[in-house]
Amino acid sequence: MPYAPRTSSSERPGSMVESHRGYDPRLWLFQSGIVVLLGVLAAGLGYQQLGRTDEHRERETVQSQRRVVVPGPRGNIYDREGRLLVGNRPRFAVTLNLDELRTDFRKEYLRIRRNYRELDDKDIPSAAQLERLARVSVVQTHLNSVNRILATRHRVDGVKLDRHYKQARILPYLLLEDVAPAEYARLLEQLPVASPLQVYTASTRFYPNGSLAAHTLGYTASDDDLDIGDALPGSELTTFKMRGSVGKNGLEASLDPRLQGQAGGAIYRVDPAGYRQQPPLEKRRPVQGEDVVVTLDLDLQKAAEAQMDGQMAAAGVSGAAVALDIATGEVLVLVSKPDYDLNAFNPRLSTETAAEIQNKGAWLNRATQGLYPPGSTFKLVTALAGLRSGHIQPDSAVECTGTYRVGGRVFVCNNHKDRGQITLAQAIEKSCNTFFYDYGLKTGIDAIAAEARRHGLDEPTGIESPHEVRGMLVPDPEWKERQLGDRWFPGDTANVSIGQGALALTPLQMACFVASLARGETITRPTLLHREPQVRQHTEPDGITPVQRAAILAGMEAVTNTGTGRILQIPKFRVPGLRIAGKTGTAQKRSAAGTLNFAWFVGFVPLENPQVAIAVIMEGDTPGEDFGGGRHAAPVAGAIIRAWAEKHGHYSPDTATPSPGAPGP
Repeated sequence: MPYAPRTSSSERPGSMVESHRGYDPRLWLFQSGIVVLLGVLAAGLGYQQLGRTDEHRERETVQSQRRVVVPGPRGNIYDREGRLLVGNRPRFAVTLNLDELRTDFRKEYLRIRRNYRELDDKDIPSAAQLERLARVSVVQTHLNSVNRILATRHRVDGVKLDRHYKQARILPYLLLEDVAPAEYARLLEQLPVASPLQVYTASTRFYPNGSLAAHTLGYTASDDDLDIGDALPGSELTTFKMRGSVGKNGLEASLDPRLQGQAGGAIYRVDPAGYRQQPPLEKRRPVQGEDVVVTLDLDLQKAAEAQMDGQMAAAGVSGAAVALDIATGEVLVLVSKPDYDLNAFNPRLSTETAAEIQNKGAWLNRATQGLYPPGSTFKLVTALAGLRSGHIQPDSAVECTGTYRVGGRVFVCNNHKDRGQITLAQAIEKSCNTFFYDYGLKTGIDAIAAEARRHGLDEPTGIESPHEVRGMLVPDPEWKERQLGDRWFPGDTANVSIGQGALALTPLQMACFVASLARGETITRPTLLHREPQVRQHTEPDGITPVQRAAILAGMEAVTNTGTGRILQIPKFRVPGLRIAGKTGTAQKRSAAGTLNFAWFVGFVPLENPQVAIAVIMEGDTPGEDFGGGRHAAPVAGAIIRAWAEKHGHYSPDTATPSPGAPGP
């Protein structure tokens, strides 16, 4: 048998193919990669589904839910005796729920498009334009239902509707606002209950006394940026805010955080088109804001305004009046004239009314923002400075000849009748310039300015009313050098001594000053917030001895009995047995319109037990000799005093015996 060599399996033809048939390393790598990738995807999907459930739920919530916020009614404002000064009244409007009109919008869209096609109109509007036309048509149909009930012809504002639809379709669309109560009643009676038309009742500000205390109470304006706070959950949701209001002036502004109501509202689920679905997922009722009791006395405020209105009608003047509780600094009266009806601001102030207010100069709160030379009322400050420095004694006197020379300048005294020796008390009674020129120069401007600053006449009072002016001025040599680049002259001191020159103070400041004088202290901090129990003010004593004070008070009482303020003794104002301390003043200031005249009265009652301090200023443009504190400002103070006396048992119209009329000032 012939020898045949053995061949290994590896050498047999085709053996490798047979043993590795179907195997390819590249294919294996590819398949492994696919398995790994699928595993990663599965793990990722599992993580997305299981590990990020909360995140997905939150995203779904944000996308499918909307928050609607409704403002809470503002709190009320009451006077010190609980009488309503500012409240709320219902305001009626007609709204349309667009989310109930989706089917109608679609049907109208198809109808309009079909009409265009049937007309073979080549200029067919775009789909978006057709949708806008459909919405206007449907809304006008519902508005016509209202027109038939009210016998009106209102038309839909297409631009306004389109803007609302794009930006806030979840909110009811406002068709009519400020619907009269009688119209509101007819709509309630005739509109179907299930109609998408709804009669909406909102809250708007109401001022029962119209213009009374207008500058003090202030007004509100519409506010689209409502502060929600934590009143409603869902801060992450798209939020729609119903229009609220915000205080813009007076107490409405300064007390706005307290008066603002707590917002409420609801959270709705919306469909992909943005329409809300009923019922709401969560709902909270708005809460009315805090009620506030202020210090004003409605009776005294009315008396002051009635007197001032009468004088304005007769002489075309303007002015301000302030009355304070001397012990507490509570503001009983705060008047500024001319003024405006606060109800004109709701729901919004018309352009015509705003122009009228501007033209008559009524925006300015003259009590807290008006800066005036105080005139002869400032002589009380000069007297205090002279007494404290020792340059004036209670029995000091000066020879009054009717003129007074300072350097090369002659100053005239307005005490035209009584010449000769004039004491401190007589100088206050008769408002003798000569006395205060002489002793003002002896006392010196530094002492006078320091006394004014001790009484806070160089700074705001800090009252709660916003926008109190900060430009009050008590001039001195340093001020003149800094502001005018000029040195101080003796004539400047003479002018300041009688309340003229660059002095600029507010009526509120002067009321605070006279309240402090009555209390024997230096500072009175006024407040418009009534507190129970009331807190008495205690500040630094003014440093005046009883004998010195007696001289000043004797002069102030004589002012109202026989002096420049004796008009308070006529039957209209006289309160038998009530002792009044007062000081009149008249000042002038040049302006582009000519010389402006200012008539002042400051004082307090009763003299022996001071309770109420008063400051009044009237602005006029009549010649100075015809316009004075006794003639024009004192009557307003007299009206306040009479009203206060009647309330507190010092006067009874039924039992009072009128005194003979006092001569005019």
